[in-house]
Amino acid sequence: MKLRTATPVVLAAALVLTASACSGGGTSAQPSGDGKSFEFWSFTGINQKKSVEDYQKANPGAQVKLTEVGSSVETAQALTTALAGGKVPDLVLIQGDDLPKFVQQPQNFQDLRQYGADKIKGDYLDWVISQPTAKGGEIIGIPTDVGGMAVAYRTDLFKEAGLPTGREEVGKLWPTWDAFIETGKKYTAATGKAFVDNAATSVFYQAVNQGPQKFYDSSGNVVYATSPQVKTAFDYAIKAAQAGITAKQSSFSEGWSAGMSRGDFAVISAPSWMLGSIRDNAPGTKGKWDVATIPGGAGNWGGSYLAIPKGAANPKAAWDYISKTQSPQAQLAHFTESGSLPTTPSVYQDAKLTGMKDPFFSDAPIGKIYTDSLLGLKPFLIGQDSSAIGQEFQNALTNVEQGKGDAAAAWGAALTNIKTAIGK
Repeated sequence: MKLRTATPVVLAAALVLTASACSGGGTSAQPSGDGKSFEFWSFTGINQKKSVEDYQKANPGAQVKLTEVGSSVETAQALTTALAGGKVPDLVLIQGDDLPKFVQQPQNFQDLRQYGADKIKGDYLDWVISQPTAKGGEIIGIPTDVGGMAVAYRTDLFKEAGLPTGREEVGKLWPTWDAFIETGKKYTAATGKAFVDNAATSVFYQAVNQGPQKFYDSSGNVVYATSPQVKTAFDYAIKAAQAGITAKQSSFSEGWSAGMSRGDFAVISAPSWMLGSIRDNAPGTKGKWDVATIPGGAGNWGGSYLAIPKGAANPKAAWDYISKTQSPQAQLAHFTESGSLPTTPSVYQDAKLTGMKDPFFSDAPIGKIYTDSLLGLKPFLIGQDSSAIGQEFQNALTNVEQGKGDAAAAWGAALTNIKTAIGK
């Protein structure tokens, strides 16, 4: 999941890529209209290619033309352009924050009830399946994962700093975000190195996703400027940036990836889907990481949905992929392979999940850690401009962290930019 805003050049390139039938991963064969082949747009950084390969092995004759368009934001923008008149894919992966604006235009998508989505919606967490459900009852997407939250940390670097290394002891270091920042100060004082990768995603995006109200209230009114949850999370991030404990490396940037391998920072806030990024970007650090509870103990960041555009040429083939890869058992299998947390609560007590330990992360019981982070969670409403609002808050925080913005004026600057971006 990447939070960068797409540039016109990148977006244009992505659209040219898909229009010219070049593949960003998976097979390059064109959909044949045989009911088994289809074109699939995904975003990068989540190893969608592996899921496609597994599906094709299990379904001989199926051919999936996978294009990884770019970040989640870039993929949503490319889809918006395609829906307005371009060639749409048969299947598209939409990140949760980008979903609401598409749900408000259900006529642009296949109503998945015609394929049986209404019969399986009970398989999913009610607050998750409600998000792709339009006011008229149309179901335009099926959830693939949720982003239960935790913190990944380097045990070797903690030991060098004189900090405890056991996950339970580490979790007790930071019951609150203030305690997390204080722990960072101790680490940096002892080592002279950055404690955490950045303030925008590892502090703000975690803290803001831990309450019952984020950028919108339960009635759908915009409240980003007055929500105590948002302001408190923003202040935590400013405090972390000013404390000098961050590596100033934006998530998913080249510097972030390289710094992870080098040990330039010891901590990354890691929703369940982030574990795969750590494995992919720092394979040589296997066994040096562990996973502890997030400050505050609970929360959810992320989650994505598979949708079929209205103009899809091969909708039945796309639905076959959805139904076979997003069943409770299929999501459980995917979790054991990649760490993507299932949206299907029927498997939350399955021994394959509760007993799941990840050797890359020092055999951390990730199944229990991440499902515990969702227990008792009161989910917030995601609105049509949640992605844009979050991006502007992130931009303001990154500017402060990089020394380009005034900390005292950052909140006001973010609010001004948000109002300009969304008109309210």
